[in-house]
Amino acid sequence: MARERLLDVSDLEPPAPLVDTLEAAETLASGEYLRMVHRRDPCLLRDHLNQRGFGYITRSQEEGCVQTFIWRRGDAEAEAAARAVDKENSA
Repeated sequence: MARERLLDVSDLEPPAPLVDTLEAAETLASGEYLRMVHRRDPCLLRDHLNQRGFGYITRSQEEGCVQTFIWRRGDAEAEAAARAVDKENSA
């Protein structure tokens, strides 16, 4: 069963959210995904994740709350779990 790691960067000032998220993503083990919570859309993060081999989904939940689910590309278990949680939250 995939495991979620939660990282709330919503109170941090740039560039800390980007740096902390990339550091956390790099430590993901097989079957783990990262749920990053931020107060805005992490647009600068996308290119970094793509270049480093991560998949992701970004979803605005409500005003001032954006969640990004991140997994290692090719980790089907983590991707399926992240997508399921995202689907649950968006319903």
